[in-house]
Amino acid sequence: MFALFNELRKHRKLAEKRNPMFEANRFAKFWGYFMALFWIGYLIFFGTMFAFAMDGGSKEPYHVMNAGFVFVMGIDFLMRFAFQKPPTQEMKPYVLLPIRKSRLIDILLVRSGMSSFNLLWLFFYVPFSILTVTRFWGVWGVVTYSVGIWLLMLFNNYWYLLCRTLMEERIWWLLLPAGVYAALGCALFIPDDSPLYDWSTTLGEGFIQGQLPTFAGMAVAILILGLINHQLMQRMVYAEISKVEVTTEKVGKVSEYRFFNRFGEIGEYMRLELKLYLRNKMTKKMLYLITAVVLMFSLLLSFSDTYQGNMREFFVLYCFIICAVQGLSGLMAYEGNYIDGLMSRKESIYSLLRAKYYLWSAVLIIPFLLMLPAVFTGKITFLTCLGWLFFVPGPVYWMLFQLAVINKKTLNLNAKVTGRQNIGTGMQNLITAGAFFIPFLINNLLKGFFSPETASFTLIVIGILFMATSKYWIRNVYHRFMKRRYENMEGFRDSRQL
Repeated sequence: MFALFNELRKHRKLAEKRNPMFEANRFAKFWGYFMALFWIGYLIFFGTMFAFAMDGGSKEPYHVMNAGFVFVMGIDFLMRFAFQKPPTQEMKPYVLLPIRKSRLIDILLVRSGMSSFNLLWLFFYVPFSILTVTRFWGVWGVVTYSVGIWLLMLFNNYWYLLCRTLMEERIWWLLLPAGVYAALGCALFIPDDSPLYDWSTTLGEGFIQGQLPTFAGMAVAILILGLINHQLMQRMVYAEISKVEVTTEKVGKVSEYRFFNRFGEIGEYMRLELKLYLRNKMTKKMLYLITAVVLMFSLLLSFSDTYQGNMREFFVLYCFIICAVQGLSGLMAYEGNYIDGLMSRKESIYSLLRAKYYLWSAVLIIPFLLMLPAVFTGKITFLTCLGWLFFVPGPVYWMLFQLAVINKKTLNLNAKVTGRQNIGTGMQNLITAGAFFIPFLINNLLKGFFSPETASFTLIVIGILFMATSKYWIRNVYHRFMKRRYENMEGFRDSRQL
């Protein structure tokens, strides 16, 4: 088993080097290491500061910190969506080889447990425990406490894999972690004497004292989650690779979207774009997720005081930007599945890009409508929504459309469990991050010099100028794409999953 583990590790390194985006990903790796060092320093700083801030209270600092295990595990769970990929994405190349599939899944699960991400929170807890635990339990207490924290993160790792695998199959499984963390929050805050608070404190105390039953209980919980993950992944991966899909739905009338006929050739590509997003598993899941996120923030902004000031402004913008980024960050990557057919007609890519621009500009009406309840409740102004409705399809779309030149990795349309959906390189990540934060900075600068109304009018004017000239800058993107079309097409072909 160790030999197979080592062989898979070598294959992973070779796959990274042979990836057509390897050279471009070097900047992303450097940036990733820099951000990792930044967050490590951040966690060490906060661990030290919390130790001093909690000192002198009615309870020992580590008792208070242990009661917050639920919050830390919730934050860790959310962080894993951005930084941790399911191990099922690495299984597909090996299923036809003479390898025991159950052993392959076991190795991938073990490797997931050995990920350095599971050690991240130790940079917070170790400095904290050195300053608080050593006074009563010595160095050994710090060691056992650190091992206990690592076991908690390991448990959270397999809990995340379970939820992520289920969510890859059906997006509605998002309700499982949401329900669990909502129930834990109620159990922690609603009762006056919360049993969850006492249990969490006792668990941390057991880690510090090195109690064998506490560590044994954590080991059993991790083992149970690991076995559940094993069975689930084995069933779902084989079903997807074998193209088995159980459905009881009958095929109804197929819509031809005749409304687009009036737009000629561009209308044909708008129809193609709409069918791409409504008839494929990965794209449909993305649309459901966008709608759920925008609806959630709309309700929070409209009927609560959760966000105030600049944070409220940011999340209003976020509801518009998330539609743009999710729809356009993979520009041409889905088309990589059939790029050869698109390239067979003169200027078809130009018409496709214009169709994408018009269609995704129209999609922004959805967040605009969902923001109206917040306007009616007086939380935000109508002019603010109108400003983002025009600004996002202007400068923001101009930035995102540059990705059509850069993207050269195919995204699978239907592989939910085994598909590798990451396309990011350094420049792609930089453009995507700019699409989120540059509009927010521009808005703050305008409000620093002018009134909020003048700032919103300025955003509208800038947006209209970019929209009016969209035909010209899209043609510029098209010409730059065509100059490197052979390089991009080679990348699309090499990264297709059969």
